Amino acid sequence: MFAIALHGGAGTVERHLLNEEKQKQYEDGMKAAVDAGYEVLNNGGSSLDAVVAAVQSLEDCPLFNAGKGAVFNHEGRHEMDASLMNGLNREAGAVASVRNVKNPVLLAKAIMEKSEHVFMAGDGAEIFAKKHGIAFEPDEYFFDAFRYEQYKAALATDRVQLDHSVAGDRKFSTVGAVALDKYGNISAATSTGGMTNKKFGRVGDTPMIGAGTYANNETCAVSCTGHGELFIRQVVAHQVHCMMKYKGVSLEEACEQVVMKDLVEIEGEGGLIAIDTKGNIAFSFNSSGMYRGYKKSDGTEGVAIYR
Repeated sequence: MFAIALHGGAGTVERHLLNEEKQKQYEDGMKAAVDAGYEVLNNGGSSLDAVVAAVQSLEDCPLFNAGKGAVFNHEGRHEMDASLMNGLNREAGAVASVRNVKNPVLLAKAIMEKSEHVFMAGDGAEIFAKKHGIAFEPDEYFFDAFRYEQYKAALATDRVQLDHSVAGDRKFSTVGAVALDKYGNISAATSTGGMTNKKFGRVGDTPMIGAGTYANNETCAVSCTGHGELFIRQVVAHQVHCMMKYKGVSLEEACEQVVMKDLVEIEGEGGLIAIDTKGNIAFSFNSSGMYRGYKKSDGTEGVAIYR
């Protein structure tokens, strides 16, 4: 058995605000990313390489708030975060507040594999990226007219905005993937452009191992999407692992406890995807929707947006 699952963000996703054409674009983007990761697994590749391939595909799609589709910060720039973790040996790599890096998930992987560190940020991370041949793109590559309108609206009201399209359509468009390979190993990866009009070098849960990303072959691999501050305070990804390891509950039970009860208690909104070493997949979210997809070696697959 091998399998992959991904998310493209959670939040308040109103059906009447997403027309048929736009919905198909999102579904096609998720299918392409699922297929990219599944191909790695099907060819005997590792779960780590599979989640990287899936997240890289989402980073290259302007519909999602990561990589090319990253939102604008207060300065009108793109500041991106990413992380990944290998459940086999619990190695991890993470990066925060980098600019012009085409695929932050590749930089996180390079940090894990080519340095003695786990977490790098800002200018230093960019220097490391250039040293190791990570691709950069000019500002124009990341420019998107729709994202720019979001930025101007947020700037006019001096508010930090969660990624959204119109009033009432509130989304946390972090992207992520989890996978199980043929060898029984699981991994997770997450990437984001953060919040529109974010200030002061704000960093959410995405690059924080244990908060937004976690993987351990003993239990599960988890990638989160939501209001990052609350996910950090709840240490969401690691908490799912702890529920399974120390309470002996199933993957589904652990995810439901953390997302539908513990997070809700502190008014945390969003969701997560998770996988265990048996190939069980959980999609848990306390918002009205979450962009998500999966594919298993038993032939089952699908993408969905609404609950």
